[in-house]
Amino acid sequence: MKARAKELGLAGVRVNMAGCLDRCEFGPTMVIYPEGIWYKIETKTDIDEVLDTHLRQKGRVIRLMLTERDVPPAKA
Repeated sequence: MKARAKELGLAGVRVNMAGCLDRCEFGPTMVIYPEGIWYKIETKTDIDEVLDTHLRQKGRVIRLMLTERDVPPAKA
């Protein structure tokens, strides 16, 4: 993601690796600050879509967003 953000010329964007951020039950996730928008990432294409739509176009990728209504899956 760091390399892709750089390739896209996203100035002022910092990509950091983090631990689970208390949402690891959803699989790979990312949060964009200062907005605090959470996304569930399933493919490399999802990463490109978030970088382009959210950071370049200032939009949202609704289909990937996690909201306060999303609850972790039940544990077996």
